[in-house]
Amino acid sequence: MNNKKISLFFLVIGIILGLSGCSTKATNSIKEETTNTKIEQKNNDIITNFSDLDFSKKLELKYAKMFDVSYCEGYYLITINNSDKYLVIEEGSKIIENIPQDIVVINKTIKNSYVVSSSVMDLIYKVNNAEGVSLSGIKEEGWYIDNIKKLMTEGKISYAGKYNAPDYELILSKKCDLAIENTMIYHNPEVKEKLEELGIPVLVEYSSYEEHPLGRLEWIKLYGILYNGLDKATLFFDEQLAAIENDMKKENTGLKVAFFYINGNKAVNVRKPNDYIAKMINMAGGEYVITELEESENSLSTVNMQMEEFYKVAKDADIIIYNSTIDGELNSIDELLSKSELLNDFKAVKNDRVYCTGKNLFQETTSIGKFIVELNHIMNDDSIKKLEYIYKLE
Repeated sequence: MNNKKISLFFLVIGIILGLSGCSTKATNSIKEETTNTKIEQKNNDIITNFSDLDFSKKLELKYAKMFDVSYCEGYYLITINNSDKYLVIEEGSKIIENIPQDIVVINKTIKNSYVVSSSVMDLIYKVNNAEGVSLSGIKEEGWYIDNIKKLMTEGKISYAGKYNAPDYELILSKKCDLAIENTMIYHNPEVKEKLEELGIPVLVEYSSYEEHPLGRLEWIKLYGILYNGLDKATLFFDEQLAAIENDMKKENTGLKVAFFYINGNKAVNVRKPNDYIAKMINMAGGEYVITELEESENSLSTVNMQMEEFYKVAKDADIIIYNSTIDGELNSIDELLSKSELLNDFKAVKNDRVYCTGKNLFQETTSIGKFIVELNHIMNDDSIKKLEYIYKLE
């Protein structure tokens, strides 16, 4: 090989190496640019200010007054009792920064919630068969909802202690991601604080403070949001509302109705005139017999009366309904009469219009619509022996 050929050979090799170097630099440049773009895109996914969200849309609520919901795509802002705020974030939504400290953040993918408020469980079950609930504040034997008892028997839901004595070890081992309490938790604020300290969001529900009975039922929409079933919850509520509309529109029967139970001290426990049970009786076409009570400082929906006092206001009631929730279900009218001789003189006893509620009534929050319909049925047909939530004592 002569010198010219050797020179030409190295020249070609040099050009090839040079091009290769340019290619490497270009590739590295492209990689760097792509990486920077991804970082920039990732940064763009972060909403730096909570105030950037537009919560102008409102969830339609027909009867509920104790909560409201504003929303935008991917987020729900829930306000309970005009004060407590919860931000529910849907899975896959953008990250938010600068969320006000008074807002509790709940990630919507709830898998292991601790449900302490007994009135809530039935609503969640109607939304998604209680999937996402793994802990209960009531023992298996304390439930009168067959579906929930079954889930506890199967071990899908475990007892995690009462509202004032939760099993923190179990709650942590189950990786609890939400605790749902009622207002009883405020009697033990240290429990709420401890749960929050452990990183568990605590939602305190106020459904029992709703003035209208159907307001309680409408809380199913809130649990529809939390447990991925808002459409199903809304449909259920609308169907229940449609089912009782005819009964709500019926004329007053003029029948007076008493609702009570007798406690261990022989006092009669009655609902206050503005209580939701009293309102359901009125909605069904009856007249609740307790129309006036002395002002009471407590916020409870019930009050105790001496039997003699109850006799004066309820002896002429056309229908009496015994509340079995606390005292237990009665099997016969004789069992009721054994509680007080004065009951023998009641008009409803003489006319064979004495009824008892099933123990499942108050745990099955979704029974509200059916209960109103059943009340209307017994007012218009005294031959009915047994319904789903009311049965006749004989």
